Amino acid sequence: MTETPTEVRGDSGPVTAQLVASRVLDVPDFPKPGIVFKDLMPLFADGIAFRTVIDDIVDHHGRDSFDVVVGIEARGFVVAAAIAYATGVGVVPVRKAGKLPRAAYAASYALEYGEATLEVHQDAFTAGHRVLVVDDVLATGGTAQATLELVERAGGTVAGFSVLMELGFLNGRERLAPRSVHALLTV
Repeated sequence: MTETPTEVRGDSGPVTAQLVASRVLDVPDFPKPGIVFKDLMPLFADGIAFRTVIDDIVDHHGRDSFDVVVGIEARGFVVAAAIAYATGVGVVPVRKAGKLPRAAYAASYALEYGEATLEVHQDAFTAGHRVLVVDDVLATGGTAQATLELVERAGGTVAGFSVLMELGFLNGRERLAPRSVHALLTV
């Protein structure tokens, strides 16, 4: 009996989902025992694949649907910078606590393996700025929820949220409801 390969799925279709899936490495017991870290560095290192996923995110949201891109520390910075460059808009980092030099808003939240605090500069957005928020992985949704709240607290309007990979079994998408989540790969 032959085993049927598991179909990959994602919000931009199976071709993009397969592209992302083919460039993810599982790293067991990182950052602590029992956690399987999803390493997307092989995707970032493959120029053609990386361009494809960036283009897919831009196409999904539309080039004119956002004024600035927020990247969540740290791998989200890579995705945000590429989208910002591709669309000619600015990029704003959401950083771990204590990393920003000026007045910042902070939000604390629970991770799947601990607690953390994120910050964004208080003057990061002008009123009504349409903000696309991006990250590498959506797990429990704590990081994303804190970031979306920070964007709004700082005066931005969330125009969309995209991730390269969603760990569907952790129900992060449900935590972010009724906001829309765009995941290129859901596992």
